[in-house]
Amino acid sequence: MLKNTRWLIIATLVVLALVVGACGAPAPPAPTEPPAPAGPTGEVEIFSWWTAGGEAEGLAAMYEVFAAEYPDLEIINATVAGGAGMEAKAVLATRLQSGDMPDSFQVHAGHELIDTWVVAEKMEPVTSVFEENNWLDVYPPGVIEVLSHDGEIWSVPVNIHRSNVLWYNKQVFEDNGLTAPATLDDLFDVAADLDAAGVTPLALGDSGVWVDIHVFESLLLATLGPDAYRGLWDGTTDWNGSGVTEALNAFADMMEYVNADHSALSWDQAAQLVVDGDAAMTIMGDWSEGYFKSVGLTPDVEFGYVPTPGTAGSFIMLSDSFGLPDGAPNRDGAIAWLTVCGSKAGQDAFNPIKGSIPARTDGDRSLYDVYLQSAMDDFASNEIVPSLAHGAAASEGWVTAFGDAMTLFVADLDVAAAQEAMAQACVDAGMCQ
Repeated sequence: MLKNTRWLIIATLVVLALVVGACGAPAPPAPTEPPAPAGPTGEVEIFSWWTAGGEAEGLAAMYEVFAAEYPDLEIINATVAGGAGMEAKAVLATRLQSGDMPDSFQVHAGHELIDTWVVAEKMEPVTSVFEENNWLDVYPPGVIEVLSHDGEIWSVPVNIHRSNVLWYNKQVFEDNGLTAPATLDDLFDVAADLDAAGVTPLALGDSGVWVDIHVFESLLLATLGPDAYRGLWDGTTDWNGSGVTEALNAFADMMEYVNADHSALSWDQAAQLVVDGDAAMTIMGDWSEGYFKSVGLTPDVEFGYVPTPGTAGSFIMLSDSFGLPDGAPNRDGAIAWLTVCGSKAGQDAFNPIKGSIPARTDGDRSLYDVYLQSAMDDFASNEIVPSLAHGAAASEGWVTAFGDAMTLFVADLDVAAAQEAMAQACVDAGMCQ
């Protein structure tokens, strides 16, 4: 009996083994993929001076690209009003010196960034951002050179602006039988005709002295030409020379044709005078185009544009860029922002609204209007020279000293005194004997 029972147990076990073998052994659990690394999170503070029509909308468009790319990051839009960033730069200096730094801040590419913040060891290089995104092949070598110091790249440009542009109300010109001036002599002839007709010839809004510097750099280029103009910033052109004197005289003559309330207005308020037909012309960078479009105007319809008289064939360049402060509170968020700033999507969202062209060479031309396409063509073919008013030509200290000289000059129009002060500013900057 015991023997039979033993055999029954063995047979049962054999059957069970066969059944299990036929069904297959349970599969081992599938290996799990390691979790994807989380993207940057938290708040990222972006500091800029873009508050006027066109520039504020352009910045908002780039923020939209950023939000789509980095949904876990929240932008803190820290803006300080004031053209060319004069007010913003003072606020920024206080913050950086006290250690209260934003994650990234707007700065003009070139001497403004390098002489002010890079030399003071307040910045991290962004060369790796360029390398990781393969940007070295899509930015012109000349732009990379402006961004570089000691073998590193220090900021990401979002655009290229042109300083030397004269904008004019086409209806006012048509009503007075005028054509856009090409030379300084033409400019003064047109101004005299407009003045006789009771129209303010030239709108100026120089509540900030940077506007006077901006206008004057165009006059320097007109009287000196591109080579001698460049020489002003490396000591090879004499600030006491006749070309500078001629430019100062032209500025003094121009002031006879500007609106009486110029010192109370900002650049965009001066542009509005042209929009309204209360003034015929204004000399300003092509962010003016962004402003004109923001109030419903169309280039080559309601407003026209030419290089500042006497400067055709030359392009005074400036570039807005963003850098990476050393010790940025949200460094990963800042790098994400810089990645969008330098991207094709970011620049093609921003620049058509801002009134500037991309710093990259692969921008989608179909997104840009007739003026901006002309600026692209001119940037590719003209003599490129740096802007003094916007930080590309000279150190911040030199620009400040130059601004002091311009402030006195606008007040008294004393050509000899202004030229002496400008020559001394070059000496004090260490560029002249």
